[in-house]
Amino acid sequence: MIVEMRKGAAPDEVDGVVQRAKSLGFNVQLNLGSEKTVVAILGSNTGQLSTDIFAVLPGVETVARIMKPYKLASREFKAQDTRVQVQGLEIGGNRVLVMAGPCAVESKEQLMEAAWAVKEAGASILRGGAFKPRTSPFSFQGLGREGLELLAQAREEVGLPIITEVMDTQEVSLVAEYADILQIGARNMQNFSLLNAVGKTRRPAMLKRGLSSTVTEWLTAADYLLSQGNNQVFLCERGIRTFEDTVRFSFDVGSIPVVRRNSHLPIAADPSHAAGHYALVPAIAKAAVAAGADALIIEVHPNPKVALSDGLQSLTPSDFTRLMKDLRAVAESVGRHI
Repeated sequence: MIVEMRKGAAPDEVDGVVQRAKSLGFNVQLNLGSEKTVVAILGSNTGQLSTDIFAVLPGVETVARIMKPYKLASREFKAQDTRVQVQGLEIGGNRVLVMAGPCAVESKEQLMEAAWAVKEAGASILRGGAFKPRTSPFSFQGLGREGLELLAQAREEVGLPIITEVMDTQEVSLVAEYADILQIGARNMQNFSLLNAVGKTRRPAMLKRGLSSTVTEWLTAADYLLSQGNNQVFLCERGIRTFEDTVRFSFDVGSIPVVRRNSHLPIAADPSHAAGHYALVPAIAKAAVAAGADALIIEVHPNPKVALSDGLQSLTPSDFTRLMKDLRAVAESVGRHI
């Protein structure tokens, strides 16, 4: 249930709504807008409440029910677009940010070469996996803490903020110590304990769409992060599993405008995992920008032929440089820039 306060409602009037909700056993989340405050009344039994309980309170303008499964991620709760702040950068504004780097951190030399290359090409954020969730237990699993330390060194030397994946609740505090953005991978989209733990850090978080998840399930998962008071959340479309086997995953370009219509959260796109092959990455990346993506996350490796993880879908620095040039033209065509 959403309670919209009148413009200029006094703090004690807002508090009156909050206290009334809590007295009935419900949780509350506030959206403090520049002109109005919106109070979300959260709980499994809100459907049994009469809207009159809150409509009669001082300072209340309207009371409505959110019928969608997701609440805090919805436009009903927050009409204005969320803008995620990362070290002076903004995800969700007019600029399309590009996050790029190797799938996995393999060595200092490999990471630094990739970091300088993507920065020179115009990337704003460095990506790199320290903990790697792999289908096979015999595949390279990442360097762990050493990988995080190398990412921190790269940030210091190259000057790019870093995004890296956190896989387990026990690793949240460790990864948050090093990373500027915490990435929640597709396999963990509905790992609710992990979502709650990341939400409590109040750090910028990117939530990837699950392998076979609907947009509704994805946005409902985002509510777990938001319900912990973390308003620095954005999404990432990375393709879903379908019957199609000519690509690694089927990139759902339609999810981008659907999310922008129904949610205030920014949305990124991962063309690398969707494509599964470096030759297909540029076309998917350009389609994502044209569809309205606020950011891209792209795998770039100094020498993909010897990569320990996902070499086939990784761009070389020269390929990435050419792609960035094309992306600037696409962004300009839709009234944005990179």
